[in-house]
Amino acid sequence: MAFMREPELMAKGAEAEIFVSTFLERDAVIKKRSPKRYRASELDDNLRSTRTKNEARVMREARKAGVRTPIVYDIDTKESTMTMEEVKGLKVKEKLDEDPGSAIEICRMIGSSVAMLHNAGICHGDLTTSNMILTEDGKICLIDFSMGRTKAELEDMGVDIRLLERAFTSAHPDLNEAFSELMKEYLSLKKDPDQLLRKLEEMKNRGRYT
Repeated sequence: MAFMREPELMAKGAEAEIFVSTFLERDAVIKKRSPKRYRASELDDNLRSTRTKNEARVMREARKAGVRTPIVYDIDTKESTMTMEEVKGLKVKEKLDEDPGSAIEICRMIGSSVAMLHNAGICHGDLTTSNMILTEDGKICLIDFSMGRTKAELEDMGVDIRLLERAFTSAHPDLNEAFSELMKEYLSLKKDPDQLLRKLEEMKNRGRYT
């Protein structure tokens, strides 16, 4: 690996550890899926490798669709690591907390990004404002595609929207108007929006009666 400085641990989650470093003289982030001792070794190796490759593939397809994601620099399937661009900016959750006056403009950009993602048949799988960065040049960058997939079905897209709605309800309860603008932008760009709206209503009714 062409690291210019020793990777430093930045965050640790249930599935992976995130390190900051440099790669070929560029600031980089390394995502490492660490072994899980409770799983059989062969199964664990296969799962971590497969998930790493899948995440990189989903990010590549999202970028092809015009959605801003970190550029993937390198993948090591044996070590289950993915080295990617370090996107400079502020997490959208933090930005909305600090500057609620910017919410409507930011939410319109989110709506546009999610519509492009879904129109390409891709779902994110964990769509919250903590998994978005407002870049230094004022763009929305989606991160952490661990649960993403290509060839997404309408149900998967509905889950994305429901997760986003719940994120705003819990983390940004005072930004209802901004979320409405997000949905307006999303539906104005989404292919077959009526289908998606019917699916969302079906999902809400399902939750209501189960």
